[in-house]
Amino acid sequence: MSAETHAVFNQSPPFADVNLVAADTPLLGALAGQSAEADLPALLAFGDAWGASDRLELGRLANENPPSLRTHDAQGRRLDAVAFHPAYHALMEASVGDGLHSARAAGGHLARGARFYVAAGVECGHLCPLTMTNAAAAALAAAPGHLAAWEGRLTARTYDPRFRPWFEKAGVTLGMGMTEKQGGTDVRANTTRAEPEGEGYGLTGHKWFLSAPMSDGFLVLAQAPGGLTCFLVPRHRPDGSINALRLQRLKDKLGNRSNASSEVEFAGAFGWRVGEEGRGVPTIIGMVQLTRLDCALASAGLSRMALALALHHARHRHAFGRPLVGQPAMRTVLADLALEVEAQTALAMRLAASFDRGEADRTRLLTPAVKYAVCKGAPALIAEAMECLGGNGYVEESPMPRLYREAPVNAIWEGSGNVMALDVLRAAHRAPETADAVVAGLVAETAGLPGTREAASEIGAALQAPDAEARARLATGRLATLAAAAALAACAPPAVAQAYAATRLARERGPFGANAIDAAADLLLERALPGS
Repeated sequence: MSAETHAVFNQSPPFADVNLVAADTPLLGALAGQSAEADLPALLAFGDAWGASDRLELGRLANENPPSLRTHDAQGRRLDAVAFHPAYHALMEASVGDGLHSARAAGGHLARGARFYVAAGVECGHLCPLTMTNAAAAALAAAPGHLAAWEGRLTARTYDPRFRPWFEKAGVTLGMGMTEKQGGTDVRANTTRAEPEGEGYGLTGHKWFLSAPMSDGFLVLAQAPGGLTCFLVPRHRPDGSINALRLQRLKDKLGNRSNASSEVEFAGAFGWRVGEEGRGVPTIIGMVQLTRLDCALASAGLSRMALALALHHARHRHAFGRPLVGQPAMRTVLADLALEVEAQTALAMRLAASFDRGEADRTRLLTPAVKYAVCKGAPALIAEAMECLGGNGYVEESPMPRLYREAPVNAIWEGSGNVMALDVLRAAHRAPETADAVVAGLVAETAGLPGTREAASEIGAALQAPDAEARARLATGRLATLAAAAALAACAPPAVAQAYAATRLARERGPFGANAIDAAADLLLERALPGS
């Protein structure tokens, strides 16, 4: 007589085949607050497709089978191509088909941002080339002829991964190569040279990070005779031959495993100048603002998925005679996480809407602040959500480890925390009256929530202090928190905005689960994942 020792019970079912938009009341509220209801039917169809079990499975496969580098073909000729698992290509095809590579194709920054946020929770790595492709138009505006030649392919909803000249393809993607091993953030220390050559320039040098090396072209910074300059370097030369981009290796990264990042040598690579010589940094600034927006959107999306997984598990798992979500300590933690995610969502969507509205003063000051706060907040939030699953959240069968590994990259890429804080300081010092007006506007939008005026005074004092650089992080964090409270005041129930301001503005936020949000807990949990 045998005994059954492996009966499986009291395990939460897979979180799959769920509409990721319909299940996200804070997202729906944030969009309604920006009068985006007309997009709702298409967005709900998007949420259904991206929450399907087969789409979620593509995310797992793309990360378990990372890209590989092929430096030469079978006959020994330079190839410098990157090979990907079919799951990666399937994700790229779906995302390009949904317009995630182009705000113009998607119907605006907010419409695209909502989709980008949802897709990030499913698989974030493949979004990297889509971010750069979307943002590239801002830099290419400095070269209208090249923008006109490439724009139709950059906005087309056609994914074409074939390794062939860009002008033979219906749809293309763009990457970038800015940083070098000796400089990193200090791009003015770049040593890659660009010498005039026929109708373009020849680039010689090395890039420590060439993002998305399988792209059809790259925006690159190099030292021209007139100083640091931006160039568009195609993967193939105008005559159709392979350009001299020698891929050295693919980076072995903590996360972002589905996406390729490389080191590259330019051996006289052909490139077209974008903007004036010596104006490389100003040329790419508009692009950088958009990539920073995507960093915030992606981090908010990662946090959202982690919360959904934690809450789904807690509603199905029982301990000590009742569901985990019914245990007071767990319930408080989950509600606190839900409050933070709701604020991140509202803040990111409000920022995306600012780009649609042309609110240049607001986007200039708040983009680095939002990127700073949301991206730095995601790793700790996801770690807490992982803890809600216990050991099940720590093993690779769960999506949680992938979310956790993915989270730090957005805080590092496109400017780490110090760079963001100093950028806020720079914006405030260059246009102090404008910065004051933006902060005053945020205070007005908070409609008397607790701690808002005190936060505004604290921001102003830190920005104007003799040791302002040392206090830049304080000012930046408080600025983002004030902006989040304003975003919630516009789109969330009053009890949610009140709880956020009381626990984040009126006092410093404690560890998750240690903040006084009991009055809003039920509301927050139901909004975070209705009806499950």
